[in-house]
Amino acid sequence: MASVTSLSDSVQQRLASALSATLPEATDADPLLRRSDRADFQANGILALAKKAKANPRELAARVVARVESGDVIQEIEVSGPGFLNLTIADRAITANLAARYADDTGRLGVPFAADPGTTVIDYAQPNVAKEMHVGHLRSAVIGDAVVQLLEFTGETVVRRHHIGDWGTQFGMLIQYLDEHPHELDHKASGAVSGEEAMSNLDRLYKAARRLFDSDEEFKTRARRRVVDLQAGEPKTLAMWQKFVDESKIYFFSVFEKLDMEIQDPDIVGESGYNDMLAETCRLLEESGVAVRSEGALCVFFDDIKGPEGNPVPLIVKKSDGGYGYAATDLSAIRDRVFNLKANTLLYVVDARQALHFRMVFETARRAGWLNDDVTAFQLAFGTVLGKDGKPFKTREGETVKLVDLLDEAIDRASAVVREKAQDLSEAEIAERGTQVGIGAVKYADLSTSANRDYKFDLDQMVSLHGDTSVYLQYAYARIQSILRKAGEVRPAAHPELELAEAERALGLHADSFAETVAEAATDYAPHKLAAYLYQLASLYTSFYDKCPVLKAETQAQVENRLFLCDVTARTLHRGMALLGIRTPEKL
Repeated sequence: MASVTSLSDSVQQRLASALSATLPEATDADPLLRRSDRADFQANGILALAKKAKANPRELAARVVARVESGDVIQEIEVSGPGFLNLTIADRAITANLAARYADDTGRLGVPFAADPGTTVIDYAQPNVAKEMHVGHLRSAVIGDAVVQLLEFTGETVVRRHHIGDWGTQFGMLIQYLDEHPHELDHKASGAVSGEEAMSNLDRLYKAARRLFDSDEEFKTRARRRVVDLQAGEPKTLAMWQKFVDESKIYFFSVFEKLDMEIQDPDIVGESGYNDMLAETCRLLEESGVAVRSEGALCVFFDDIKGPEGNPVPLIVKKSDGGYGYAATDLSAIRDRVFNLKANTLLYVVDARQALHFRMVFETARRAGWLNDDVTAFQLAFGTVLGKDGKPFKTREGETVKLVDLLDEAIDRASAVVREKAQDLSEAEIAERGTQVGIGAVKYADLSTSANRDYKFDLDQMVSLHGDTSVYLQYAYARIQSILRKAGEVRPAAHPELELAEAERALGLHADSFAETVAEAATDYAPHKLAAYLYQLASLYTSFYDKCPVLKAETQAQVENRLFLCDVTARTLHRGMALLGIRTPEKL
């Protein structure tokens, strides 16, 4: 199925041709086309061109209008104000364009692939081994997953990487404790273990090991020796370390499943995955002069990064005691992603508070020649999840909120909303829809906010049927499915010969701009732009539904055409929500 040229692109091309025909020097000029409340589109680019060519903008605008090829797409074009162009699209063109999207049997709605896709490695959803996932882990997972879906939809080759915290000094304490209490991670039953049981095993062991470590100097000494064994790759120590990783994965997978996210085992490459590269990374940095020895440590210095006293703050790649810091692991991961995975783009979905660390790591990799104009790295930094009071989200006891508790509560609240509205759903269906609505609500609240901003976690607001929520979008979709079912034998069909009501035109023009929204959201790594588009689509649909009877329209052709508008809207909602990782139930 060929991609469909959107109406705004068609108009843009016609205006650009007319501009260069009027002013030959304006071959690359941008007509600056945008949606307008005065007409369907407004073009403002002539003002800047007139200034350059020392021409009267209104006269230049009139000359351009005379050269615009109108007819099938542009119904009317007029010069307004100091030289703006107001353009109205023909009803026939709106319906015909949507019909072409509707005919795309690939489910892509005529959305083209990106012109020159590359390979992106995206680092997201990075929990820590033997530790409970908390609300702080939510954003990296949800934003990362949506960006993966968007990039893959545009044709990018995406390699997922979950850089889990599975290495470091704390493992000496855990492994030593397990060695002395060998049955602490044994499972009660022989069958499958739940994520909850796995986490409670790990949590119990972690707390007991920590108590002993803090109170018993001899245990502390034994635990520190274990770290040396672990780093040296001593087989028995590694085997016990692996037990912690495996137990943690049972728990991670259960949380990601609840989040309705697909995470594959080969995509989990933790800090330990780069151990074999650390010494070479340091050698390469030191030999090239990018890193230098300072007080026994291997450091990289930056002119513009100073501490409060005005002293330089270096990136420490190797500590004076011979241990490796996070920087060595992150730089080794860059080498692996660039040279082995052949990435053009490295994308890190990581908390904004780590911005300085990543700035230093990326600059170091550029100096070493691992990043350049062809291979770029970017931190998609995200803000903090806040409570209703606007402060970082904590329990009443001041502890970090467990992610699983939060998701369960969202599902409970959503199930109550679904139960209240449900007319012919069984208990099993209410439970299934409640989960889809609850998890969708949590994801949408996160994704509808620009990633770099903090957002308030307010479950009452998230599961509301009113306002900018995923529930509002899911109900719009379910309502359309209900209308399509009621239509019975009458099938949706496009009738380009029909005049469109104002609400039909507004809905149709917005539905047609899905492709450019997806392209922009993918290019800018900005799922919130797609969320805003979908909310607007559902709002325009509500307005259309209120003003334009569908099944009781005046003629058979109008009934079919309005059913067609309903179905195009539903397919766009369904596809757009899927790109955000959110389900759209057929019935609510």
